[in-house]
Amino acid sequence: MKKGRDYIGVGVGAIIFNERHEIFLAKRGLKARNEIGRWEFPGGAVEFGETLEIALMREIREEFGFSIKIFRLLDVVDHILPDEHQHWVSPTFLCRIADGTPEIKEPEKCSDFIWMNVADIPAESLTLASRKSLQSLRLFPYESVIFSIA
Repeated sequence: MKKGRDYIGVGVGAIIFNERHEIFLAKRGLKARNEIGRWEFPGGAVEFGETLEIALMREIREEFGFSIKIFRLLDVVDHILPDEHQHWVSPTFLCRIADGTPEIKEPEKCSDFIWMNVADIPAESLTLASRKSLQSLRLFPYESVIFSIA
């Protein structure tokens, strides 16, 4: 049985800020589970026995080689992809880069990454879940949460 296909999968995502207030975006690679070639707020599947936060920190470390500090939950979105026969529930957290330099560790899952200002992120190029979380982010006073806490 496959998560997201045979039963609803639980994924987790991160909106990661750097010290310049830019957001980390990753481009889904050729062996991504879905929405290949789209940009996303990175994350991954939650494994049995993991908390959402531990899963998120693990995924970022495995895929990009850096660590994050998680501040708070931003939203939870239904990531339903009828054409790909998938259904995921995806909490997204507001985070900051804590340590390390991003690099692509799993090129089959991620083909590129970029840092962008929130106002410059083109929603139409994002995955469905990331597009929904971008809407939530633009409505939330995230700067007071992320940048006022050292």
